[in-house]
Amino acid sequence: MFDLREIAPVDFRIPWDLGFDERLGALERSRRRIAYLYDVADDSTFRYRVYNPVQVLNGLSDTVSAGYFFAADRPHFGRIADSADLLVMCRTKYSDVVNSIATQFRNRGKPVVYDIDDLVFDPAYAHLVARTIGHHLRDDATWSEWFGYVARCGTAMRLCDGCIATNDRLAAHIEAFLGKPVKVLQNFINREQLALSDRIWAAKAAQRFRGDGRIALGYFSGTPTHRHDFAIAWRAIAAVMRAQPAVELMVVGHIDVDAVDADLQPRVRKLPFVDYVNLQRTIGEVDLNLVPLQNNAFTHCKSELKYFEAAIVGTPSVASPAHTFAARIADGVNGHLARAHEWEAVLRRAIDALADPEPMARAGRADSEAHYAWDRRLGDVLAALDWR
Repeated sequence: MFDLREIAPVDFRIPWDLGFDERLGALERSRRRIAYLYDVADDSTFRYRVYNPVQVLNGLSDTVSAGYFFAADRPHFGRIADSADLLVMCRTKYSDVVNSIATQFRNRGKPVVYDIDDLVFDPAYAHLVARTIGHHLRDDATWSEWFGYVARCGTAMRLCDGCIATNDRLAAHIEAFLGKPVKVLQNFINREQLALSDRIWAAKAAQRFRGDGRIALGYFSGTPTHRHDFAIAWRAIAAVMRAQPAVELMVVGHIDVDAVDADLQPRVRKLPFVDYVNLQRTIGEVDLNLVPLQNNAFTHCKSELKYFEAAIVGTPSVASPAHTFAARIADGVNGHLARAHEWEAVLRRAIDALADPEPMARAGRADSEAHYAWDRRLGDVLAALDWR
């Protein structure tokens, strides 16, 4: 466990809560202009797939600018279509609103593409995904809502000239479903996250990545849908905690740990959901970041964000070998990979490796800085948005 009290929490304020005129002004800053459409802003998909690329374009490019817009901006769709050269509809569900803005761009001879970060557009996978994320499978209302969501995403996708995905595995599913071109733009760390992460990294480097003697394992959950994933590793975590009294568990977010074995409760720290910037500070406090995932088509399409958001603050991950994690993590070099039956053995090995934590921390930081820092991503963002 690392003591980061010298780094005060950031006074976080939602940075995308801007009026229409300000967002339109950002769009019209340069000659080439990219408009994004999202249903209602949030700090998950909207942040990664809309806010972050817009930040890169408006912060680093002199020739391309971008703005984001929402369903509530419908009265202004004509102005947006007149100003922008390309529309990116991000994980939008089909509706009259979506059809309206897509039609306005098409009538002006301008391309429309779809951006998505999950396997949630093909009804053939709806049952698998519902089971994976823990939907109530015997509730007919849930099925109506869930199938409606997936079908509406797929229908909106079919309005488009092509698609942008978060990784090549997801891109392959989209190509099979859509039969149109697909580009890949990986998720990445934005400016606010990186600024705080740099301070955390410096503080840990000054300590040579050695904490206070306690060994903190961290599980960070952004939504309540990860309980089946957490269950994969729990018994291994419990076994390691019983064998090693110095090991503690920090659980942040929406996972319920009230039912954790009574003898381990004193060493389980439960924290509420935290904003995405200060989350970097919390991740920096732990020695190992845990990323258990089920093994199926849905999880193989997931982004590797849990790896790079931890590595950038010098916290190595123990992760299931889902497609993106297996591609990014060199086992024993910049993190650890654990198949479902290996979690206890790999956790023990990862804890042993903390005797000399600096090489792995530096390897993970260098990889994340090079491939996922917002100020290194302009070329990738421009390539993904070139549909001329």
